[in-house]
Amino acid sequence: MYLSRKVPSPVQFQAMPDPIRIMVYRHSAFYTPLLAAIAAGFLAEEGLEPEYFTKPRDKNLYEMFRRGEVDVMQAAVSTSWDPLSKGIHDIPRHFAPINRRDGFFIAGSSAKPFSWKDLEGAELMADHAQQPLAMLKYALHLQGVSWPKIKVVDAGGPDAMYRAFREGRGDFVHLQGPAPQQLEEDGHGHVVACVGDVMPPLAFSSLMAMPAFLKSDKARAFMRAYRRSLKWVQEAPAGQIAEREQRFFTDYSLNSLTAAIARYQKLGTWPADPVISREEYEVSMTAFIHAGVFDRRFSYEDVVWPES
Repeated sequence: MYLSRKVPSPVQFQAMPDPIRIMVYRHSAFYTPLLAAIAAGFLAEEGLEPEYFTKPRDKNLYEMFRRGEVDVMQAAVSTSWDPLSKGIHDIPRHFAPINRRDGFFIAGSSAKPFSWKDLEGAELMADHAQQPLAMLKYALHLQGVSWPKIKVVDAGGPDAMYRAFREGRGDFVHLQGPAPQQLEEDGHGHVVACVGDVMPPLAFSSLMAMPAFLKSDKARAFMRAYRRSLKWVQEAPAGQIAEREQRFFTDYSLNSLTAAIARYQKLGTWPADPVISREEYEVSMTAFIHAGVFDRRFSYEDVVWPES
């Protein structure tokens, strides 16, 4: 059977979207600049088709990078300090900030006026992951709160903490948005404080990738989209951002997501420029040393990719 050949139309010659694999340690509204790059279409407009997924618990992130299973990862500069302490330098480099404030909230079982000293003698379900715990300890130190005087509870990961507090356990809980806002909306707690309010700006969360990727056209396209996203999440109404992102938060109401985003905007969580400053890097290092996680400092140049 003879099939006539047609000359393809110009539409058929358009390039297919270029996949980009984005892996995250955590998923919350705190990481809105990255989520908005996907949800608001900025990556798609640069010809990139994002695959967004949470890091598998049973996989080593460095091996995943080396095997080419991930292009960009949401992490923190502190992620690099453990391998550097062991003399390992073939690791991803951090090239853009996501957050420059601590984005954890304290929710309490009571709506009474809150003082940080109220945590002394109270039962606090704290996030025991390395960075959240180190930053919380440093923030409380700055507020003159005695860590040994707090009844600190390890209730598991964020989802387990959220469920436990809903069930009436603990006096306070330490969570990222929109979980505390949902607790408040549902009558299971009250958002009483934000850790970022009592901490200086610092390198909290960032994006990292291997040097080979960072030298590529795909990386340049990603950064064009990410710059647009950073600008948009600072200028757009919180409700508009929440509407775009809601498909990422099906277990939370639009109102609670909007409230979390609005609070992060007010806090100044997201940077205007995608640059990890040396000053904010050093504050993070100071917090970790205070918490006893590390006993020495690691070079900014070994962790942060130089500005292009």
